[in-house]
Amino acid sequence: MKQLRFGLFENAQANDSGTATWRHPDNERDHFDSLDYWRNIARICEDAQFDFVFLADAWGWSEIDGSRPDICSEEALDLPRLDPAVVAAAMAAETEKLGLVITGSTLLEQPYAFARRMATLDHISAGRIGWNVVTTGTAETAASAFGIPMVAHDERYNMADDFMEVVYKLWEGSWEPDAIERDKSGRFADPAKVHRIEHEGPYFRSSGYGNTSYSPQGTPVLFQAGTSERGRQFGGRHGECIFLGGSSIEKMAEQVKAIRAEAVSAGREPDSVKLMASFSYVVGETREEAQEKFEAILAAQDPGVAVASYAMFTGLDLSAYDPRTPMTDLHTELSQTQVTRFAGLTVGDVLKDWHAFGVRGKPVVGTAEDVADAIVDRAEGADLDGFLITPIVQPASTIDFVEHVLPILRERGIAPSGYGQTTLRERLLGSTSAVLRDDHPGALFRSYSPVVA
Repeated sequence: MKQLRFGLFENAQANDSGTATWRHPDNERDHFDSLDYWRNIARICEDAQFDFVFLADAWGWSEIDGSRPDICSEEALDLPRLDPAVVAAAMAAETEKLGLVITGSTLLEQPYAFARRMATLDHISAGRIGWNVVTTGTAETAASAFGIPMVAHDERYNMADDFMEVVYKLWEGSWEPDAIERDKSGRFADPAKVHRIEHEGPYFRSSGYGNTSYSPQGTPVLFQAGTSERGRQFGGRHGECIFLGGSSIEKMAEQVKAIRAEAVSAGREPDSVKLMASFSYVVGETREEAQEKFEAILAAQDPGVAVASYAMFTGLDLSAYDPRTPMTDLHTELSQTQVTRFAGLTVGDVLKDWHAFGVRGKPVVGTAEDVADAIVDRAEGADLDGFLITPIVQPASTIDFVEHVLPILRERGIAPSGYGQTTLRERLLGSTSAVLRDDHPGALFRSYSPVVA
């Protein structure tokens, strides 16, 4: 069996994944706005030799009938948050090898400014930055806050394609990798290797020079998680690492095949896209102890959070429907992933499921051996390349994984020991170069010709 890659899902807010576990006595995420919290997470992850920390983000919030429910503030459901780019910069200073992946919206960001921010992070981290490309599933409230028109689901992906072309031109085409000379008896940069970019697209325009020089990776490692038909098409074209929800092995296997087929359709090799699944768990010395821990986590949450939380992700107020209503009767222009995943269930089923798990898949509850076995079963059954470890109570859940599950995976030869390559792309994708592969569409915009594996 191939060695798997591991990342940690995090969020710069008190809760994540649509649940509200901040009241649990072992949860320290309520101090997410403290630098000490992020220093601690950084140390835990780098000591455990995780490949990266993934910082999720969202600009929107829950509204029902034009008003934010009080429970959102009472339970810190959707606000407040911190800027993940700033958190990543702080974590970069605390680490040397750990990858740092931040979420950025192609709907709400401006590509020129965003390209500079990401290149800056890649420079100061020495090539450890990834970008989770999102089109913003909570677009309605976010669009209102930004004062821009609402954009339909599939059109947001068209917009994202245009955004990607702008940033590729800036990251790959504006400055050549060896343009900077820093020769105090000569020149700082070779003007022949600094190029003007021009872009006149359906959504974005840009004319001028990149604001930052070529960073260690050029383009940051590209992550994506859309599972709609249009999302899979976008991921197959642009993504280097695609996240899947923690659904059944059979469904994940279908998604893996579909995404790799999309990559081939885009002119890429099927192995150029790595597939990682979200994975949650509760570990105990015995299965009975693990179940007790899980029940205590559920008891710490207010069931009333589920309605507001689901509305934040989808724009749908499930309390307005008869509990017997099939989910296939509902439609949204926001996160369709969180509707289609419940095909075959009713509104009442979803409210129960969402209270327990939110956007996470059902956690594995059992001993460390049970959890390790589940990881192996999922990886082999769905042809996965790794897992996005999604803690339920932070940092206690992560510590449980590091201390009890990871040693078992290493004993079995499934989890790597040591970091090896320096840049995130080399380590995560198994590339011999820090930059994009030649078969990636971003490579078309290069102003130079590298040797890329």
